This record gives sequence, C-alpha cells and structure tokens, in this order.
Amino acid sequence: MKTDLTDTTSSKINKALVLGRRAIGTPAVGMVLTLVIVTDEENAYDALKAANEASREHPSRTLVVIKRVSRSPRDRSKARLDAEVRLGADASTGETVVLRLYGEVVDHAQSVVLPLLLPDAPVVVWWPVNAPTDPAKDPLGALAQRRVTDSYAAEQPIQELTARADAYTPGDTDLAWTRITPWRSMLAAALDQVVCEVTSAEVEGEEFNPSVELLAMWLSDRLKVPVRRSTSTGPGLTSVRMETSTGPIVLDRPDGSLATLSIQGQPDRAVALKRRDTAELIAEELRRLDPDDTYATALKFGLERLDEEAAVTAPEAEPAPAAAEAKPTAKPAAKKAPAKKAAAK
Repeated sequence: MKTDLTDTTSSKINKALVLGRRAIGTPAVGMVLTLVIVTDEENAYDALKAANEASREHPSRTLVVIKRVSRSPRDRSKARLDAEVRLGADASTGETVVLRLYGEVVDHAQSVVLPLLLPDAPVVVWWPVNAPTDPAKDPLGALAQRRVTDSYAAEQPIQELTARADAYTPGDTDLAWTRITPWRSMLAAALDQVVCEVTSAEVEGEEFNPSVELLAMWLSDRLKVPVRRSTSTGPGLTSVRMETSTGPIVLDRPDGSLATLSIQGQPDRAVALKRRDTAELIAEELRRLDPDDTYATALKFGLERLDEEAAVTAPEAEPAPAAAEAKPTAKPAAKKAPAKKAAAK
C-alpha cells in the first residue's frame, strides 16, 4: 500500500501511517527500531532495497531522508515536504516513509524526522554516501544511538578513516569494518588451532579499500606485531599471511567467494568467505545497538603507526635506495684498480 503526500507535514504523515495500518488490518506497531537513511536521489533506491531486506530480520520503521537541491533562489527560499508512505508488501515487514525535502527545510531535517520516530525505540542513522565529518554532531546523528557510515563510498576512503578516528564517538561504526567480520572470525579460529607466537603479518587487498587498512590495524593492535599492507587487483581483501613460530598461517581468497586456509602441518581447507551485499551488512549492524569497542580500538590505532611498524617487515622498500648508494661506491673502486696494478709492477 502506497500513499503519496505533497506539500505535507509530519503530523499528516503520522495520520497516514495510522490509517494505512488500519486499512491493511495491522493496527498494532510491531517495529523494534527506527532506521533513518540519509541519502540522495541517486542512491535512495539501492539503500532502501537493502533496508527492506534487512527488515525481515529487524522489523523497523524506515525513514528515507532525501535532500533535494533547489536550482533557483526562489526555490531555495520556499520550504516544502513531500512524502511517500509505504505499508504492507511495499515495505517488507516494517513501515517505510520516503521524505523529500525542498528549500529551507533541508537545513532542518531533524525537525521533520523527530515526530516520526517510534516512541521508546532505538534509533539508527545510516549515511550510504556523503556522510558528515562528525556523525555524532550532525543534527540527525544526534538523535541516534548508532550511526553507520561507509568510508568505502567516500572520494578518498583512506583519508576518511583518519577523519573517522579523530571524530569518533561511542555508537559510531562503519560498513568497511562490518565487511571484515568473517575475516576476523576465521583468523581468530585459525590461531586457536595451534600453539604458536605470531611474529609478523601481511594483509593484501585492492587499493583504496579501507577494509584492508582496518583489518591490518586490528591485527597489529591485537597481536602486537608489525603488519604490512600490500596491494592486489582484488576483489576486496584477497589474502592474509601470518608468520608464526611454527610456520605461516595463510588465508587466501583470490575470487571473492571461496577461500583457502593453510596452516603449517595441516591439510589445506576450503572455507566459504563470500563478499556480502549491503543488506547483510546493515542487518549485522542492527543486531547490536551498544558501542563497538573493538572497532574503536582498531580505528584509533592510527594509519601512520601502521605504516611505521610495517616498514620493519617491508624489504621491498629498501632495494631502490640501497642500489642507488651502491653505484657511486662501485665506480671509484674501478678507477683505483689500474693504480694498484702499476704499483705492483
């Protein structure tokens, strides 16, 4: 069931939700949280599709906030709110309200969203793209217990991690961190199978993928060893190699779906390590509404510190300068050789 409201208010939207629930025969509100999606028109469809799939596990009221850009000064001075209310089969197991903000109301989105939040229910705000530098200080982010961003969608993903670390507030999380949950589980399980001491590690993945940096920082922080970050053609994370006192432990996933776990002294094992879609990632984040302390520790480890420690195990970075220094010393030696022969005669 869909209801279109043009030039409306939050009060009229709430009334449409009540009338819609009665019309489809479900007057009771069975949602467990409010999910606020802040996006643009281009990415709204994909974000809403992922949220609807995740609502099968977490029935929620989904509020999609789309801030429309006004082209002329006259349009920018005129405030307008359009809404689309979706219930029943059109909203999966929850309720969906698509809010399109025009003019001055764009700068006051929180005043539109606040009356539509479920009473006494947690609030999660998700920015699929164009997340604010400090989500906790954003007017919409201040309404939420959990704030979800995705640094992979940023123009400069690696620099985005540094900004996230500087502005971190308990309750912040990032889908780049959620993507490496299966990797962290598999690596922890592998270390539980052998008694050894890890001396160094290497994380390999495609360039400009913040998940690679987060996994490297997590390993370095937890194991207290230098971790080197190397580049591959992808997709995503492709390999993790840990050097231990009993031999290397390697988790290799070249195709993005099936990985091979190799442990010294044991037969290789194929493990499922499929790249997950956005709906699965959001569903995982909605399972916990408390601060993720492990993410905070890994994020605050610091990219600069990771680079410094990785240099200890990066012999490839040394040959170029060493070779350049070797050449000047070799030439003088060649010039002195004839003088020694003449003296001998």
